Amino acid sequence: MIHKDRVALITGANRGIGKQVAIDLAKQGVIVIVTSRNEEEGQETRKIIKDSGGKSDFFLLDVSKEKSLMELYEFIEGSYGKLEILVNNAGIFADKGNFFETGREEMVRTFETNVIGPLRLTQLFLPMMMKHNFGRIVNVSSGMGQLSDMDAGYPAYRISKTSINALTKMTFAETKGKNIKVNSVCPGWVKTDMGGPNASRSIEQGAETIVWAALLPDSGPNGTFLRDKKEIPW
Repeated sequence: MIHKDRVALITGANRGIGKQVAIDLAKQGVIVIVTSRNEEEGQETRKIIKDSGGKSDFFLLDVSKEKSLMELYEFIEGSYGKLEILVNNAGIFADKGNFFETGREEMVRTFETNVIGPLRLTQLFLPMMMKHNFGRIVNVSSGMGQLSDMDAGYPAYRISKTSINALTKMTFAETKGKNIKVNSVCPGWVKTDMGGPNASRSIEQGAETIVWAALLPDSGPNGTFLRDKKEIPW
């Protein structure tokens, strides 16, 4: 396994796509740090990995809280001394739907989790990756954030995903010349708690490109927006 003992951090790994990504990465020999706000569900993900012979740890994390983020950094620095893969997966969908019904509270809650959390995690762990000249950052985005195909409704979620794409481009610019890959991935419409039962894709299908982007070779794409392992417009 060429990825054996690489250390990966997955946010929101207690259910849905994040859980599947954690399990799939562990199957490739990656040491997976499972994080979530729900300890019972997060520990269940860790148990599935361990029972399958994989290596995993769990950390109770709220990406919207600075104290929680700093405690996570101290834990990883003290326990592993490195982080090679960061999957910014945790996200919320707070919109009621109609453009005019989304208020300040929904906007603030959405941005704290969907944008500020991933930004702070990138700021914290990117220097560690740069020090070792290796890193893979995957920002889980959505076609709902595409400026090229922007539609009506759900302003908090849409704008947060557009912002995640901007974070990807900025991080890419910060890491030029380093062996670090930074990409956004749209998993598609997936049968999760957020996507609902009528979604067209399974959780396994939603996780596939995220896992692929987390394990990219040195020749892989960088600074791109991906769906089904192919570049799509911003």
